[in-house]
Amino acid sequence: MMRKGSYGRWVLPAGSVLLALATVAGALGAHAMAGRWSARQQNIYDIAVRFQFYQSLGLLVMGALLGGAPDLATPVRRPTFYRVVTAPRTLLVGIALFCGSLYALSLDAPPWVGILTPFGGGLLILGWLLFAYDMWRS
Repeated sequence: MMRKGSYGRWVLPAGSVLLALATVAGALGAHAMAGRWSARQQNIYDIAVRFQFYQSLGLLVMGALLGGAPDLATPVRRPTFYRVVTAPRTLLVGIALFCGSLYALSLDAPPWVGILTPFGGGLLILGWLLFAYDMWRS
């Protein structure tokens, strides 16, 4: 028997850690790197920080709503439950690819790293669409 909240247990800590990292990244970009980057690099970095904040807050919302997810884990509803926990996983990978590639590009990574950005953005969109569908269905 699973404890209440155990299925989505990782979502809230992950969102919280990502928010802490976004805060650190924002402070570094505003203070430590100020004046060291071109306007283009600073813009790319700012976009990465902003999206990390937005998506991490969304991950917290998903985690809060998944708090009742064990109720979905009955044998009859198990397929629905597995779809529901796919959304935050998709969002997490999307954050890593989208924001991570933008952070790397702002630090002069090779241009091919930019190929990851649209894939990450697509996963962000997919994660939210999966979540919307699953919330509507359940």
